[in-house]
Amino acid sequence: MVSGDGRLRSVVLAGGGTGGHIYPLLAFADCLRRHDPDVRITCLGTPRGLETELIPAAGYDLRHIPAYQLPRSVNMNLLRTPDRMFRSTKAARAVMDEVEADAVVGFGGYVSVPAYLAAWRRHTPIVIHEVNVPAGVANKLGMRFTENVAVGFPHQPRQDESLRAATVVGVPLRQSITTLDRVALRERARAHFGLDPHRPTLFVFGASQGARSINLAVAASAKALTSAGVQVLHVIGARNEDFDVPSDLAAPYVRVKFINEMELGYAAADLALCRGGAMTCAETAALGVPAIYVPLPYGNGEQRRNALPVVEAGGGLIVDDAELTPQWIEQNVLPLVTDPARLATMGYAAAAYGRRDGDEQLRAFLLNALATAKRN
Repeated sequence: MVSGDGRLRSVVLAGGGTGGHIYPLLAFADCLRRHDPDVRITCLGTPRGLETELIPAAGYDLRHIPAYQLPRSVNMNLLRTPDRMFRSTKAARAVMDEVEADAVVGFGGYVSVPAYLAAWRRHTPIVIHEVNVPAGVANKLGMRFTENVAVGFPHQPRQDESLRAATVVGVPLRQSITTLDRVALRERARAHFGLDPHRPTLFVFGASQGARSINLAVAASAKALTSAGVQVLHVIGARNEDFDVPSDLAAPYVRVKFINEMELGYAAADLALCRGGAMTCAETAALGVPAIYVPLPYGNGEQRRNALPVVEAGGGLIVDDAELTPQWIEQNVLPLVTDPARLATMGYAAAAYGRRDGDEQLRAFLLNALATAKRN
């Protein structure tokens, strides 16, 4: 289980596909390593997921295993599922045996399913971390094999019956976010992007892949925003097409494809205009960044559920994707981003709702789960 002195020796982390699974995994890995530089951390992923780009670059061992989307209806894929799952689980177990895993911590995504099955079969303690409502398919399946379920937000146990007994620990965030002093870094952050240090600043982004509807609406509002003295820092998204903005603007309008150091964007911002992904809501709230959330218009509505508690706490606004027009921006965003008093009130409310200790709390939850398993 753990060494004689109670230290965690080897842990397998499973989560892949999207940044919403991978970024908390990496933040948690960093936390474990801060406490014990000798702990062995092994990550499971697939060759197709975003984890292939992010996890090795962060310095962690990534092992590829086959993983498949679980079918939601009766079709040929359903008939192939047992055989596929057997191969995936066998591969996951081989990794766990090799690294002598003491525990498996899963963050969701299809790669988590074989990890949960392999851990259950080898009697390895399982911890699940979930940030969405409803819980993802992979984590919901994993809950059949463990009672050690942690969630990122207090609204989750109230809204999802499957999470009723879960423990709220917060969302693991990168230290560059949790230690950020936005005010102290503001001028340097704005200089980094070529922005004016003193103008009100709108920070626009759509998570790791961007959001074309947001991009086009804000670009069409460029004249009105900059004419009012507002400058824009706009993250297009690495997989999105570029777009045109007028060249004769009255204030800076800076477009970038992607930001590796997201903390600089937050430090530069007076107001964010963004999607409502769990990581986005966790970061903006933790840092006290007032935000206008534009939930994805498809899926099961989890982005609206993510953002609504922040908004109800007074830390932001929500607008439907279809309603985000240049006219809406001029009528709602422009008066807000130029109102320092209102922004300050919203920022305080967001920070009061948010938290920066999700990584430490999840580590404590893991160690408690291991101690309980050892006693039993």
